[in-house]
Amino acid sequence: MKKDYDKNYYVVKADEIEKNFDADGVAKTELLPGVYDGGIRSFKYFLKAGSSVKPELYADKTVIIFFGKGNGELEDCDGVHQITELAFYAPFFDKVPYEIRAKEDMEFVFNVVDMNEYDKAEYDRWHIALPYFRLHSECVRYVQDCKGPHTEARMVLCTGWLGRIILGTTRANGEGTTEAGHPAVHQWNYCVGNSDFSMSVGYKKDNNMETINHKAGDWSFIPAGADHDLVSEPGKEVYYVWFEHFTDEEKFNRKKNPDD
Repeated sequence: MKKDYDKNYYVVKADEIEKNFDADGVAKTELLPGVYDGGIRSFKYFLKAGSSVKPELYADKTVIIFFGKGNGELEDCDGVHQITELAFYAPFFDKVPYEIRAKEDMEFVFNVVDMNEYDKAEYDRWHIALPYFRLHSECVRYVQDCKGPHTEARMVLCTGWLGRIILGTTRANGEGTTEAGHPAVHQWNYCVGNSDFSMSVGYKKDNNMETINHKAGDWSFIPAGADHDLVSEPGKEVYYVWFEHFTDEEKFNRKKNPDD
C-alpha cells in the first residue's frame, strides 16, 4: 500500500516521549505511531540502572536495535556483548533468546520490520549471519558525495544484507549531509551523542524547505522523495543513525544488481 503523506517530515522530540516505567524499571513507547504503513514500527525502550529486559521474539519479523545512550550488556548465544558506545543488534528471529541489562540508565530504539514474500525469498537466498552485534567503532567507514569533507560516515547494514533495510551513521562538526531526495527509500533518523543541528526537508526546486532543530534522543521520519539536509553549525555536533527502507522491490533489486 502506498501512503500519500501530507508532510515532508515527522518528528518526535526526546522530551515528548513518554516514560511510564513498570515495577522492573523498564519503559517502552512507540515512536510516531501510524505515520508509516509500510511494515515498520519503532519503539523506544528506557531502562533504569540495574534493570533488564528480554524483548519479544518474532518468528517472521526482522528486529533491529540501536543502543543510543547508557552503558550495559547484551547476552545471547555468542556470549556477553558489552555496550560501551553506540551499538547495534539484529537478533536471530525467535531462534535465540537474548537479554539486555543496564549498568546505568539506558535508552535504545527497537525496530520491528515486517517481511513480505519478497523479503522472505531474498532472506532465504542470502543474508548476514544472525544474531549480529556491532559497536559503532567496529563499523566500516564510507565516503559519499552528499556529505562534507570532514564528515564521518559508517555503514552498519549494507543493501541486501537483511532484506530491504539499510542502516548507517553520520557524524560531523560544522557540516553534515546535503542530500537530494531518494524516491524509492523512506528514512528515519535517531539523534545521538551531543547532537545540536538543523534538519531541513522539502523540495529545493520549489523553494519550500522547512527546518527544525534536532538534539540527542529525537526521532524523525522523512517519507521517500523529499530533499533533506542534516547539518550543524561550527562548534556543534550532527550525529545520527539513519535507517532506510526500500519501498519498491524492483528498484531495490536494481540497486543490488545494477548490471541486471
